[in-house]
Amino acid sequence: MKLFEKILIANRGEIALRILRACKELNIKTVAVHSTADENCKHVRLADESVCIGPASSKDSYLKMSSILSAAEITGADAIHPGFGFLSENATFAQMVEEHGITFIGPTPQHITMMGDKITAKKTMIELGVPVVPGTEGAVTVDNAIEWANKVGYPVLIKATSGGGGKGMKVATSDDEVVNAVRMAGLEAKANFGNDEVYMERYLRKPRHIEIQVVGDTHGNVANLGERDCSIQRRHQKVWEEAPSPALTNDQRTKLGSIVNQAIKKMGYRGAGTLEFLFEDGEFFFMEMNTRIQVEHPVTEMVTGIDLVKEQIMVAAGHPLSFSQEDIKITGHAIECRINAEDPQTFTPSPGKITSYHTPGGFGIRVDSHVYDGYVVPPHYDSMIAKLIVHGKTREEAMQRVRRSLDEYVIDGISTTIPLHRILVDNPDMRSGDYDIHWLEKFLAKEA
Repeated sequence: MKLFEKILIANRGEIALRILRACKELNIKTVAVHSTADENCKHVRLADESVCIGPASSKDSYLKMSSILSAAEITGADAIHPGFGFLSENATFAQMVEEHGITFIGPTPQHITMMGDKITAKKTMIELGVPVVPGTEGAVTVDNAIEWANKVGYPVLIKATSGGGGKGMKVATSDDEVVNAVRMAGLEAKANFGNDEVYMERYLRKPRHIEIQVVGDTHGNVANLGERDCSIQRRHQKVWEEAPSPALTNDQRTKLGSIVNQAIKKMGYRGAGTLEFLFEDGEFFFMEMNTRIQVEHPVTEMVTGIDLVKEQIMVAAGHPLSFSQEDIKITGHAIECRINAEDPQTFTPSPGKITSYHTPGGFGIRVDSHVYDGYVVPPHYDSMIAKLIVHGKTREEAMQRVRRSLDEYVIDGISTTIPLHRILVDNPDMRSGDYDIHWLEKFLAKEA
């Protein structure tokens, strides 16, 4: 069975470079689309062809469907890989791509729609036998907020039905707070996602964020590649991820993996996806499903030896999975530190020119980044500029390798979050793995 002749990469930065490298190893030609601000990006320079699709603003370039589709038509691309962010979970875009006779490297538009709405996703998972956080059955309003909050039980979390990344999320602990929390969450959701619908669920006090990587093909095969622990977060944005989770027992991960596999198989899911759970007191509660490759996918690749981006491409071309569930063996421990162009204390974005750049190396080290010495970090996009990923035979070895790598990593000319990671890797709670999703914000509040 053939692969694609040419893939258009509808993204930027390190994920665009990651996709390009996978394509090159599969002997597939590449097209890089870019804004005027990204003409000097590394993946643009390395691609077989490049097309400028608009000015720096995302809405006029990376989010402009017509420009991306025109670029695909002009260059003769027979597939589009959306990466993560931008249009990766836009069902309309996926449908338009397919209607133009081009393959969308991702799940079906139907599955994107199903999982894109948090209420629909939750109902679907209940029907598939996946445990969920107790909450409302549909959207909640200021008129019924108090009634629902008392049914669910305080504290409650109000969340946008569309979107993610912590936008449109508010916590309420009493009747006095809940109406305003619903109103504020709705306004924030409208501003960020164009949809002011919110729903409510019980707020767990000290959960961990555990997610399961899944892959399915068009031949009915599904598999999960184990879990990732993404509990170290600031304002619902992940900062540090690791695999496997130091909090789970083998019995717990096996049980959750079995439940997830059954659900994904019943859905008939195609491509890579991630089911995200809250884990507290030995119980798992489904939060949402991301129907795309995740930022933190490298830690899974490091402990399984499976190239997830290549697998996405192969599955989209109609090939069966290159492995079965029985083939998956978790080996060692992997940790990812997200390196952002931000002040490590205030987290204020720090765009500008990188005057010196040196990456760490050695056994078990991987750096996913699109930046280089002399690169100018633009102010228009997400501030993540690199991911430091390490692998060790044990978690302790991986932690030591993180410390050593951070000491070698040099990025001058701008501020980065490398100093924060240097502090985290030596913290006793981090060393022991004793943390939850609120740990980092509490730690930062103490340090302030």
